[in-house]
Amino acid sequence: MASNIVEQLQTFSENQLRRLKSSNRYQDLLAMPKGKRYLTMAGLFVASQIIVFGGLYLIFGEIVVVGFFASVLAGLATGLGALPALFFKTISDKLFNSLLGAAAGVMLAATAFSLLVPGMDYGNLYWPGKGVLVVSVGMLLGAVFLHYADRQMPHIHFEPEFEHQLDSLQKVWLFIIAITIHNFPEGMSVGVSYGAGDYKNGTILAIAIALQNIPEGLAVALPLVGLGYNRWRAVGIATLTGLVEPVGGLLGVTAVTVFTPLLPIAMGFAAGAMLFVISEEIIPETHAAGRSRYATFSLMIGFIIMMALDNFLG
Repeated sequence: MASNIVEQLQTFSENQLRRLKSSNRYQDLLAMPKGKRYLTMAGLFVASQIIVFGGLYLIFGEIVVVGFFASVLAGLATGLGALPALFFKTISDKLFNSLLGAAAGVMLAATAFSLLVPGMDYGNLYWPGKGVLVVSVGMLLGAVFLHYADRQMPHIHFEPEFEHQLDSLQKVWLFIIAITIHNFPEGMSVGVSYGAGDYKNGTILAIAIALQNIPEGLAVALPLVGLGYNRWRAVGIATLTGLVEPVGGLLGVTAVTVFTPLLPIAMGFAAGAMLFVISEEIIPETHAAGRSRYATFSLMIGFIIMMALDNFLG
């Protein structure tokens, strides 16, 4: 099943790329002088963003635009984390585990202070005295969602020893698919927070997700480079895995904006999904093979940074 899915994805992407390169508009673009070509591409990009964000603003209002934009920036941090792949093929286990540990600490703090606490407050507002119950139900739904997604889509865990575990193209793409699945609820958490009208929590979560995405981008790009991919292409693929977050962000912010009573459940859902990733994926890998001490201190530092940020912005 897994091999069929990977083959289908590869075939689809190759066919779409072939169609793009054979189109007349693409050939006309390549025929332009380099300066004019770049200006044209920049103009098309700006025009597309005006259409997307302008349409969202007209339909849903300012808060949806802000939430969507924040989730886009958080997703792009995956590409930022992939940039070292332009210069290196591997990094030390200690450094990689420290980065993952810090990411876990950041996510834990963001989940507690920016999702669970405000989620219970909103739950008590809509269902007096039942905020904890409502958020708990949402948490379980989020965990079950990722559990089901992982069962349906076999995946590769985070692992710094890329050359040993990710030794084939198929395994690399299974890992990329897993990262993409996990990015969806992370983007949703950003959108849900902005949908609540709480710019502080939304900003904190966007920063937390961006910081967490940095080692993910590195974990995607380095194996691709090791398998012979062009370095810039590897960075581009890593960036694309993060761009599923705006999809989750847009869904989250529009859902809770249109259906306000969903807010505490959605916050619990996002928190449960994030806790699932931390417990199932990140912490076990950082504590494997006797490398736990670096990851433990990094987790604490990441937690403290996000706790301080929450207090500072508060």
